[in-house]
Amino acid sequence: MTVSPGRYGVWRHAAALSPQLAREIESLGFGAVWIGGSPPGDLQLAEDLLDATTSLVVATGIVNMWTTPADEVAPSYHRIAERHPGRFLLGVGIGHPEATGDYGRPYATIVEYLDRLDALDVPVAGRALAALGPKVLEVSRDWTAGAHPYLTTPEHTRSARERLGDGVLLAPEHKVVLDADPESARALGRPVVQRPYLGLRNYRANLLRLGWAESDLDDGGTDALIDALVAHGTPDQVAARLDEHLAAGADHVCAQVLTRGMRDPEPDLRRLASALGIG
Repeated sequence: MTVSPGRYGVWRHAAALSPQLAREIESLGFGAVWIGGSPPGDLQLAEDLLDATTSLVVATGIVNMWTTPADEVAPSYHRIAERHPGRFLLGVGIGHPEATGDYGRPYATIVEYLDRLDALDVPVAGRALAALGPKVLEVSRDWTAGAHPYLTTPEHTRSARERLGDGVLLAPEHKVVLDADPESARALGRPVVQRPYLGLRNYRANLLRLGWAESDLDDGGTDALIDALVAHGTPDQVAARLDEHLAAGADHVCAQVLTRGMRDPEPDLRRLASALGIG
């Protein structure tokens, strides 16, 4: 069964997700919630979020191939898909070499992992792949329902759509700060981008492919880079930035709403949902 996440979703780290927040996200009109980080293979959090809601799609963003074997996650996928048909998308990915001691043969590992999911009857339509570069985007096109790029811009979305072609899910993540003061917004967004992503070779390589210089990526990133990677401003301005992904060819864009300290994200999610015209 094809999973349809709608046009807008919410990306949030697993540690900051709860069934109650999932219900609020659903009530606000978002079509999906993406479980960030590397959730364990039992996928219990995904099942809890689905149990607490009625129509919300839950996706993993992403299950790490190095730490969670396909043989471990496949039974969890089948358990959840049977209980909540059409509402769960298994997002998988290779992660980054700095977090994995044995990162050899990443491309071959991706193909082998997806091949094993095939053997374990996890359907192509029920899984997505974290993809940035051209080769992995092509794998996402041929072996999964589509691509889930992270830390990207609408320019990347446009080139990704050209490579994927039509009929393949493209669901980028984009960070969001609802703050009309650029300096204040950058002060919140820059640390999230800088650590760890500007120190990770996969993300740096992707940004360089998009035309940024090494100097743009160093020392916490230039203001222009942070502005490109973190949508900030009024709710309407942020909504317009997210819509640039859709205009560039995305089917779905998931907003990672950044807040200060331990502040409840629900007020900002509500303001963003209103600006997006959902709910």
